[in-house]
Amino acid sequence: MATNVRDTIKGLSPVRRKKIEARAAALIAEEMSLRNLRQALTLTQERMAETLGIGQDGVSRLEKRSDLLLSTLRTYIEAMGGQLSLIAKFPDRKPVTLTGLATMETAPHPPTRPRRRKRTRDHAA
Repeated sequence: MATNVRDTIKGLSPVRRKKIEARAAALIAEEMSLRNLRQALTLTQERMAETLGIGQDGVSRLEKRSDLLLSTLRTYIEAMGGQLSLIAKFPDRKPVTLTGLATMETAPHPPTRPRRRKRTRDHAA
């Protein structure tokens, strides 16, 4: 009869089990969706919506997205009390923390030119 992981873990000493459980929890914590992270911090969608100034349905949609603007992600993380860091990893060098990414409020907007009005000719008869 084959043994499963739970049976194997039950056969280990309590000290070894605690180490395995702690490492498993650490690995799980390293990979979380926004929803999982919010829940781990015991925050509700309603509370997040209130903090972000959006509706609860907006929080739900945001948590389901797979492609977010950095400014949106930063705002969401900060609403949970965290700070967003962006790290680039390369095979031939140490990880690099990217800096200087402005928030939407501080990002300079490209200057806009006033629109020219189309001239209309008077077609007097």
